[in-house]
Amino acid sequence: MKRILIAFTLAGIGAGAATASEDIADQYPQSELYSKPVEVIPHVFSAIGATAPPTYENSGHNNNLSFIVTDEGVIVVNAGASSRLAAALHDEIKAVTDQPVVLVINENGQGHAMLGNGYWRDQGVDVLAHVDAIAETTENGDFIFQGMQRYNRDKAEGSRVEHANLSFEDQYEVTLGGVDIKVLHLGPAHDPGDIQVWIPEWEIMIAGDIAFHERMLPIFDYTCTSCWIETWETALEPLAPTYVIPGHGHPTNLAQVRRYTLDYLVDLREKIGAHIDEGGDLAGSYYVDQDRWRNLDTFDELATKNAGRVFAEMEWE
Repeated sequence: MKRILIAFTLAGIGAGAATASEDIADQYPQSELYSKPVEVIPHVFSAIGATAPPTYENSGHNNNLSFIVTDEGVIVVNAGASSRLAAALHDEIKAVTDQPVVLVINENGQGHAMLGNGYWRDQGVDVLAHVDAIAETTENGDFIFQGMQRYNRDKAEGSRVEHANLSFEDQYEVTLGGVDIKVLHLGPAHDPGDIQVWIPEWEIMIAGDIAFHERMLPIFDYTCTSCWIETWETALEPLAPTYVIPGHGHPTNLAQVRRYTLDYLVDLREKIGAHIDEGGDLAGSYYVDQDRWRNLDTFDELATKNAGRVFAEMEWE
């Protein structure tokens, strides 16, 4: 199994560099996975998804599917966007270790985090998610599933909506094979129920969608960007992980995801705030200057939407 060089991990990579995820439909055609898992640090692996939107060609593998190998079992972070994708990840795990998967963690309530839950539950594996993520899948699971069926067509066969059977609110701790693993909800960020998997001994965080760098982060109607900034500054920064596996894009370091997540949010809010102070309206907010971030994947799809949503948020602050 290929291991990412420590120098590569620590230095970070420039947004868009070495990925070509917008241009390559599938980097691992012999598998449902978009790319073959790599060993980020000893015992922690991740199959890096496309930074493009979910498509039939990438099988909905446009997020990172990670797993932690210990002497007493394996913990998987993200169930995958379908049962077939979950099974493909399981095949890769079995090629690395004879240890069984003992827990699957959903990083939030989005389809690519939880639509593979049915496969894992059928294997007898517990699935853990934050209470807010379970509330999201309970309310919108059918809608999420139908969206996956539209792009995945025959690859959706065998999948179903299956909610996590274990939940937590603030923190869930697991000790497995002598490794202390903390599943955290640091606070409001990108999506309801966002969680972070933190292994202090190894200084690595599987950060999920609180952290972006190679693709532009999406801001939803329900996203509180001021809350996201506060969560980052007061809860994430003090942990100071050396290694970060973001929700999307290659493993990197804290400085890199800070630049393309926190700095982006602060910059966009400053631009929108100035636009509002000058009497600008919603239509004009779409044209605030975001050229600094143009090198990010999905810029064209998200930049104007993000600006409009931040305007709607800040208009009444």
